[in-house]
Amino acid sequence: MSLTDIVAKVFLPRQRQLEEHVNHAEALQHKVLQYLLQHGKDTEYGRKYSMTKARGYEDFARCVPVNTYEELKYDIDRMRHGEPDVLWPGTVKWYAKSSGTTNDKSKFIPVSHDGLHNIHYKGGFDAVALYLRNNPKSRLFDGRSLILGGSHSPNYNIAGSLVGDLSAILIENINPLANLVRVPKKETALLSNFELKRERIAAECANKNVTNISGVPSWMLSVLVKVLETTGKKTIDEVWPNLEVFFHGGIAFTPYRAQYEQIIRNPNMHYMETYNASEGFFGLQDDPCDKSMLLMLDYGVFYEFIPMDKFGQDDAPIIPLQDVEVGKNYAMVISTSCGLWRYIIGDTVSFTSRNPYKFVITGRTKYFINAFGEELIMDNAEKGLAYACEKTGAQVLEYTAAPVYMDANAKCRHQWLIEFAKEPADLQEFADLLDRRLQEINSDYEAKRSNDITLQHLEIIKARHGLFNDWLKSKNKLGGQHKIPRLSNSRRNIDEMLKLNEEQPAEQR
Repeated sequence: MSLTDIVAKVFLPRQRQLEEHVNHAEALQHKVLQYLLQHGKDTEYGRKYSMTKARGYEDFARCVPVNTYEELKYDIDRMRHGEPDVLWPGTVKWYAKSSGTTNDKSKFIPVSHDGLHNIHYKGGFDAVALYLRNNPKSRLFDGRSLILGGSHSPNYNIAGSLVGDLSAILIENINPLANLVRVPKKETALLSNFELKRERIAAECANKNVTNISGVPSWMLSVLVKVLETTGKKTIDEVWPNLEVFFHGGIAFTPYRAQYEQIIRNPNMHYMETYNASEGFFGLQDDPCDKSMLLMLDYGVFYEFIPMDKFGQDDAPIIPLQDVEVGKNYAMVISTSCGLWRYIIGDTVSFTSRNPYKFVITGRTKYFINAFGEELIMDNAEKGLAYACEKTGAQVLEYTAAPVYMDANAKCRHQWLIEFAKEPADLQEFADLLDRRLQEINSDYEAKRSNDITLQHLEIIKARHGLFNDWLKSKNKLGGQHKIPRLSNSRRNIDEMLKLNEEQPAEQR
């Protein structure tokens, strides 16, 4: 009997509990809301918005306002300075640093002790539980876990208080027993210099028996390439022959799949998507044959949704889980045991099933192009690129897109900046395929493209090798959980990248 066979028994009770997501979803969410209200009433925020009087969802929705980061920022900063009982009972010591808002370079998301354990770590536990359920012959625990994280730093120099990437906070607080099966060593995992970190990871882990890897696809791919460079091997299978699963999240995996399959040739390799954000752990791919994820309903997270066709309007409806419709695009609103109350997280989702509740991430409330009424979202972009890659054999490494606004002749278009891992033989053919596929899957885009009257054929500019990493580095955002902004109505990011694209690559300077 292998070690995995023994450890797997620990996950059996939870595997049975997860079956309640099928027929008792609303009851699970009701229980979570009662838990949040019970704790919220003992906070300054809860007293301000009468949580003591709230008996159910209707009271909660009537009393507590919907928030963006700007509305909670002042209270969060007070918490960072050590004030207790502001948004969540007690003193919150950990803050996940996330992408900024319009007014700030970064957001600082509170991670309470309760949230750390009943949201984030519980999600990690369930990822393993579902994986073992689907793969009873797994040997996951017979080797090491390579967990790729970010870095952290002291928070306002308050003793024991940290601010940084969520992954770094998780590693810092992980059960010491987990360190027996995790690589690299903690000091390496928490390095802030990503280039140095990946070199050390390659040196430390190349001779280990790694059976599973976890991280953001773009950064993990960079680490794996460095492992191959260090070892001189052609495939990761030669380095880690027992590697069996990649738990990935943070960004869409579709653009990277072909590159992973090139360097990991094992036909039995598994890829499991997770939805673990700074604000909470929300979803897990429970069926390897289904790309949608199971919405995790019994953590410290209560969900609400705003239809995206109404988003931003003063009278936009906000609905609980039981009122969502399959196939409709929603902005997600969360209340959590980290003190985020009716918080617009910024992600958009579409449900593929209601029993159980399963969904796909469709994009961001701010990552879309709607300059001319075309309503192009990230889900459209990913599907269009996947189609063009399939037809041409190309591989996209990174991309961003923005509108070129109307000129004096009322001509306008979308401009795509793409870094290819494998270039198409004919860039114009790739552009034609992408444009055609976008019209097929987005009727608004199709209408605006009709006869080139409003929106002209999209333009693709080929990015030099390393451009996107150089741009992130210029923003001090290389590594960790930082992401490339994929779509935007603003040209600020793409114009910065286009200027950088004309410069010499960083490694040649």
